[in-house]
Parts: sequence; structure tokens; C-alpha cells
Amino acid sequence: MANYLITVDKQEFKRNDTLVDTLDINKVNEKKFHLLKDNKAYNVELVKANYLTKEVTISINGNNYDVKIEDEYDQMVKQMGLLSNNLQKLNNIKAPMPGLIIDVMVEVGQQIEEGTPILVLSAMKMENIILSHGEGIVKSIAIGKDDTVEKGQIIIEVE
Repeated sequence: MANYLITVDKQEFKRNDTLVDTLDINKVNEKKFHLLKDNKAYNVELVKANYLTKEVTISINGNNYDVKIEDEYDQMVKQMGLLSNNLQKLNNIKAPMPGLIIDVMVEVGQQIEEGTPILVLSAMKMENIILSHGEGIVKSIAIGKDDTVEKGQIIIEVE
């Protein structure tokens, strides 16, 4: 049974798969749903979604909530300290964990901003999209597709 950490407006809730079993959800259209829980009706609308970061803003009966969902793997990576907000240090982007480079999504000379997808790193049987934590121009790329990297290894230099 999978356990999830759901953060709603910075308040954390731990839930498992049985939560979904107690809900009656009917899809109205692509962004609107009608939900029944404990004989109470709720109108739910997807306002905004970022599937890379697993963050959504939903409206429930007219009230907006920011929601982030972390599955067991997200929680394990976070607990192990493999996610670091200091990935860009001295104009270098370093590998956040050991793994295999699946795809490089930037080129030398490309302007990047915070949140720009940089590469896909396969680690712990998962493909992780590594995002930029700052802005700049890609000066050099030290890795390529199918290369293996170690945690902390310089992978991209940004100026």
C-alpha cells in the first residue's frame, strides 16, 4: 500500500491509498469534478497544475488550496537529503544524486531561468527531471546522454 504526503497550504497530511476508496468522484469536464465524501457534496476545479513538481491549485466550493503530493519515492529522496536547493554554486550545476543521464535538455549558449528543465537523470529506478535553481546562460556541458554521474559532480557550467 502506497503512502503519500499531501501538503495543503503548507499543512502536511499523511495518507495512504484507502483515502481514494472513501471518495466518490465524478468528472464533469477536464478541470471540474463533483466529489462526495461522508454524504457531503463538493465542487472541485483544477485551477493550476505543475506536473513536474507535483503541485496543483484546486478550488473546492470556491476556496482555493495549493496542494503538493509526494509519493514514497519523493519522501525517501527528501529524507536522504538528495534534493538540495544549493545545486548552483559558483556558477556550476552539480548532480543532486548518482545516476545515469537519460537526456540533456539544454544547449551551450542557451538562456535558462529558474525552473527550466535541464536534464533527465535516472536514479533509484526513477527518471528525475532536474530543473534549474537559478538563471543564466549555459557556458559548458560536462556530460552527455548515457553518461553516469556521481552526487556533487559538476554537470553544467552557467555564467
